[in-house]
Amino acid sequence: MKLRRLGRTGVLVSELCLGTMTFGWQADEPSSHVILDRFVDAGGNFLDTANVYSSGKSEEIIGAWLARQDRAEVVLATKARFQTGDGVNDLGLSRKHLLHAVRESLRRLRTDYVDLLQVHAWDPLTPLEETFGTLHRLVEEGLVRYIGISNYRGWQFEKALQLCRSRGWHEPVSLQPQYSLYARATEFELISMCVAEGIAVLPWSPLGGGYLTGKYKDGVRSPPPGTRIAESKDAEFYARRFENERVNRIVRTVEAVAKETGKTTAQVALNWILNRPAVTAPILGVRNADQLVEDIGATGWSLTEDQIASLNQASDIEITYPYDKRAEEQQTSDRRLD
Repeated sequence: MKLRRLGRTGVLVSELCLGTMTFGWQADEPSSHVILDRFVDAGGNFLDTANVYSSGKSEEIIGAWLARQDRAEVVLATKARFQTGDGVNDLGLSRKHLLHAVRESLRRLRTDYVDLLQVHAWDPLTPLEETFGTLHRLVEEGLVRYIGISNYRGWQFEKALQLCRSRGWHEPVSLQPQYSLYARATEFELISMCVAEGIAVLPWSPLGGGYLTGKYKDGVRSPPPGTRIAESKDAEFYARRFENERVNRIVRTVEAVAKETGKTTAQVALNWILNRPAVTAPILGVRNADQLVEDIGATGWSLTEDQIASLNQASDIEITYPYDKRAEEQQTSDRRLD
């Protein structure tokens, strides 16, 4: 795998990030350690977890593995925001919860710092000054190297970014949004914002929850047994969400391109997102080493311009004001240089 810069920082990360939501859920500790070893052997150095994955078990599994590694060679990201206990303050982005959550994550991960601490989602209750002032303090204390954001909208990210700049605080350097051939509304505000601000984009669910792997065919009304969606408590919601002609069209096009290239459908979908603007490292979610090897096969080659165009066309979504071409022309018409 190639290395890419993490936003505007000087940190280099592998072009694929290993997500670990399956650790402690669909992959036990020995299997998870095999996945981690294979990832590092293939040139990967970027790991993503969260304190709520498998109720903290994912972090514990990584911690046991990390104890046998050269810590400096691993770029480790985790998240905090969601419920971690029964108490009324065991969630959110308050100073109280963040400080407790970070120290608990460090304990489970068996390390004295994380490279990237990401707020897992927007917290409408806690003032931004409290959240990002606390994150700044954590960086100053050396417990965190960089700050990232996940699942924010464009205006929320910009509000946080400008607050940090006005206070002289450490700024967020990355955004982790849902983004794939299926989920392209991310391009309306978030991707263009990240391009303008030099923010690293770390897409989660780059394979559309598995719908871009070829497991789901036209007419399939329920997820195949053993898939992540089938085992999710939200299986019915996902099945309804993906049962439409646009998704079927995307899958058919990905399969056609896979035949042309001799690659798998997953590799085609990942290669497409690997080369989107501002994308630093799509986050892989795998249950076993075989899936990891297949996903890593998305690197080291490129789709043709015609193949990219066909994938773009198949995955197009309706674009309305203020994102349509007419609105863009209005914004730029009086600012062109002769």
